[in-house]
Amino acid sequence: MKKIKRKIKILICIILNRIFILIFPLQKNKVTFLSDVRKVMGGNLECVYEYLDDCQYKKIIALKGDHRDKRGFIKKLKLIYHLSTSHYILLDDLSRECNYLKVRKNQEVVQLWHGAGAFKKFGWSRSNTGEDVGPIHKGYRTYTKAIVSSDDIRSCYAEAFHMDISKIKATGFPRTDMFFNDQYKENIKKSFYQRHPRYQGKKIILFAPTYRGAPVSKATYDFSKIDFQQIYETFHEDYICILKWHPALYNNIQRGYVEMPDLSQYNHFYKDFSNYRDINDLLIVSDILITDYSSVIFDYYFTHKPIIYFAYDLDEYTGYGGRGLYFDFYDYVYGAIATTTSQLIEDIQKREMYDEKRQVFYQKFLSACDGQSTKKSCEWIFKESA
Repeated sequence: MKKIKRKIKILICIILNRIFILIFPLQKNKVTFLSDVRKVMGGNLECVYEYLDDCQYKKIIALKGDHRDKRGFIKKLKLIYHLSTSHYILLDDLSRECNYLKVRKNQEVVQLWHGAGAFKKFGWSRSNTGEDVGPIHKGYRTYTKAIVSSDDIRSCYAEAFHMDISKIKATGFPRTDMFFNDQYKENIKKSFYQRHPRYQGKKIILFAPTYRGAPVSKATYDFSKIDFQQIYETFHEDYICILKWHPALYNNIQRGYVEMPDLSQYNHFYKDFSNYRDINDLLIVSDILITDYSSVIFDYYFTHKPIIYFAYDLDEYTGYGGRGLYFDFYDYVYGAIATTTSQLIEDIQKREMYDEKRQVFYQKFLSACDGQSTKKSCEWIFKESA
């Protein structure tokens, strides 16, 4: 019965979209900012939104925090109208709203994506990993353009989105521009410590792993692989640890689908910042990053601070039947690799930098990011309006 209802809803959306296309013209310079994974504007979407002149562009915001959240009938109706009449539709992740969308002549549906580089496989690239991912997202077929952070990874996105590589341009990622702005970084630090004065004088560990499992609605993480007690006992005097779970994992924690350990016993050493507006702000204030296969490694490169890869399931994650990576895991590594809590503690204490690996990493994955990525992206996306 649920499947029948879902199909009926999609059919209604298709019909409304086609009716709006017949009745209403495409509105030149109307831009809809669409996301099913964020409640507030952020990342590449926010950078482009702020760059565009309010007088020249009519900007529509259509955001929700989780793809399982429902839009009311009126909101849905308005959204279909805006998508049907917008000259530009910008996304930073997949959106089910694209499933019913018929792309009009001269209409642009642009994927800005949410993570720089090309790390774990996504989209159509996952169809040959042996992983049970279910049906591939239909909305990929609507994309007319996409941006990436270097020329070397255009082919990865072309494969993932089933797009002609000529439609993908290495403009750099707009969200990385902030790392080239010293005043912005100082303001972020000042604002952070004003709101969290208890962290003043402490070094900050940022723990930001990706999720495990497929599809996204089943996102999980094996918390038993990390000894939170041991880390607390070793570092609580000089450090605090900020937790930033992947949105898919955090949504499942909030919904009660995933149970995580009770960390309240550790006297505020662990602080969950998963609701924090933009992870890049946390990258700026942190002193060391612990992650695994997350695209956060690309943004963090620009902080010039130590990184540790806590890859307790490396063979399982990267092998056949696992998520799969676009390149060999060691191509992504410009820091220490730990598979146990003891190794992790030792690497935190060492805080080693890997300068030669860092340079190779930049050239392969981030060479188009130069502090002008927002400008370059907008000039390419909106060149007909210039």
